[in-house]
Amino acid sequence: MYDVFITKASTYLPNNPVSNDEMETYLGLINDAPSKARSLILRNNKITTRYYALDKEGNPTHTNAQLTAKAVEGLFDEKFKKEDMKLLSVGTTSPDQMQPSHASMVHGELNIGKSIEINTATGLCNSGMNALNYGFLSVRAGVHENAICAGSERMSAWMTADKFNHEAENLKALEERPIIAFKREFLRWMLSDGAGAFLLENKPREEGISLKVEFIDFYSYAHEIEACMYAGCDKQEDGSLKSWADYPSDEWLKQSIFAIKQDTKILDKYILVKGAESLRSSFDKHNLDPDKIDHVLAHISSGYFKDGLKEEFAKKGMDFPAEKWFYNLSDIGNIGAGSIFVALEELMNSGTLKKGEKVLLCVPESGRFAYSCSLLTVC
Repeated sequence: MYDVFITKASTYLPNNPVSNDEMETYLGLINDAPSKARSLILRNNKITTRYYALDKEGNPTHTNAQLTAKAVEGLFDEKFKKEDMKLLSVGTTSPDQMQPSHASMVHGELNIGKSIEINTATGLCNSGMNALNYGFLSVRAGVHENAICAGSERMSAWMTADKFNHEAENLKALEERPIIAFKREFLRWMLSDGAGAFLLENKPREEGISLKVEFIDFYSYAHEIEACMYAGCDKQEDGSLKSWADYPSDEWLKQSIFAIKQDTKILDKYILVKGAESLRSSFDKHNLDPDKIDHVLAHISSGYFKDGLKEEFAKKGMDFPAEKWFYNLSDIGNIGAGSIFVALEELMNSGTLKKGEKVLLCVPESGRFAYSCSLLTVC
């Protein structure tokens, strides 16, 4: 078994930051009317800028594969060239197509001129951590001496007004209020585009910051809780999901079947409680002392959860002081599977990390409530 180190991190955020007031310029107006929910959602989520792979006419400027490739390319230097790559493991919620796999498309964009092993992790926010875990285990087992792992999203293309106009028009024809359901509009004002990537190697670099990966743990509560965040389907009265394939094709647009949706009542009930429960399990499993953690990077979808998460952790005996928490949500938005990569890259390059410090990563996934955490040591 080999030790595994994150020896370099890279981020790619497309175009210029988009302010709250500019969002509908890029995403468009549903049924030519400004959103009535936007200001309330933005006030709660505390996000002030985000990034879109769109121009101001709503035209795409990058694919998800291109965003991911740009982040990966930032890892190449004189010490690690692109032809040195052995494994590419990527995760996303929003691939550009159902098939081929996201990793295949990123490999094609990189133009490295050789065959490599690839892996795609799909799902929601934990897909980035799933991709990282695949690379971690491969290097640790000695299958490969290095791995590149990435998390990315291009959700803006899912949120443009044209994806929802048919639903609003259908409601208008029924003489109902021509606005889309909150569970579908809610996420239009939450999500952002971008990618982050890590280089994993079996030894640290002699210069600069490297982070030893001590462990990565995962927990799923799907045996207890119904789906909360979903796409390509719709939730039924009994909590089950009805697949897009079981709807007539003329209903796909009318009901925004492919839109990403969230059941906010279930979200509020479980997301923090189960997050604290899962992290407590890891602390017990590895016999960790909360006082020995120096930096806490917790992916949150909204600033609304920031104080509540700290309180829930404290209830479980993990009372991390405010100065140990690191967030960049307000500046970059919620990049889903890429968020923890982008946050750690910023911390690694901040100049504040010291040898021997412990960095804790925590990632929730509200799809059907799955969680991951990882402990890193600065070396």
